[in-house]
Amino acid sequence: MNEKRASRKRPKRRLLKITIAVMVVLIAGIGLYVFSIYGNAKDTVNEKMHEPVDSIDRNTTQKKMEASEPLNILLLGVDERKYDSGRSDALMVLSLNPKDDSMQLVSIPRDTRTTIVGKGFEDKINHAYAFGGSDMSVATVENFLNIELDHYVRMNMEGLKELVDKLGTITVDNEIAWNDGKYDFNTGPVEMDGDKTMAYVRMRKQDPDGDFGRTERQRKVIQGIIERGASVGSVTKINDYIDVLGSNMTTNMDFDDMKKLFNGYRSTRKNIASYQMKGSGTNIDGTYYLMVPDEEVAKVHGMISKEKS
Repeated sequence: MNEKRASRKRPKRRLLKITIAVMVVLIAGIGLYVFSIYGNAKDTVNEKMHEPVDSIDRNTTQKKMEASEPLNILLLGVDERKYDSGRSDALMVLSLNPKDDSMQLVSIPRDTRTTIVGKGFEDKINHAYAFGGSDMSVATVENFLNIELDHYVRMNMEGLKELVDKLGTITVDNEIAWNDGKYDFNTGPVEMDGDKTMAYVRMRKQDPDGDFGRTERQRKVIQGIIERGASVGSVTKINDYIDVLGSNMTTNMDFDDMKKLFNGYRSTRKNIASYQMKGSGTNIDGTYYLMVPDEEVAKVHGMISKEKS
């Protein structure tokens, strides 16, 4: 009888051992996969995307991030093609304040006339990138608004299409209706893939606000990407996003900086506010410029400084 009981127990024990073995293999496999993603992300960020600039002091920024203090990040959307240094097609200052979980996005019109730091003369603010890359852009925006920037992120506009396609789609709240011959853009929520997103941000002629309207749409797309990127839960797609960003994005942040930013500042997207700087257009020696009055500059300086207080 004891032999019968023993024989009945063996299959159960064997089944239990098999189940545990399968679980161990699955857990090990998942762990290796996550580690491979982590390793790929770290290598991509540190080797392909990381590009420090002299105008940002890393030690100061590190101390701010460790203390979870508010940060200012310059977002540069550049239109770079082969054999062309490019210009910053979009300039935005992103302020993150973890104290009240808020995010503020201020757009600077690309035709804004200001002093180009390092050159000593006045020109369109987006020309700073053509003259001296991200470093000169950072220094020029800091001087223009009298603020301190903690990070910069440069995104090639050509890579925007691929990024949106990897995300699937993004949704923006469109304010004016138009048709470009290929797509209809109705008022209200508009869902867009990568190709439609590029058509959305590049249209100017049908917009009564001209370049101001274009800048507003660029800001809406950035917000749409942030919202969509934060909601995508598929781990299997992470490597795809990393590869796209590695080919099209440059920043002074390394992988550890990005982890700190994600862990300490991810809740700031709960309250998003946006603003576009205003001015009046004029022609100087046959070139169009946007003249932003001192009062407007002071207002934006106050908005950003308030975010950091």
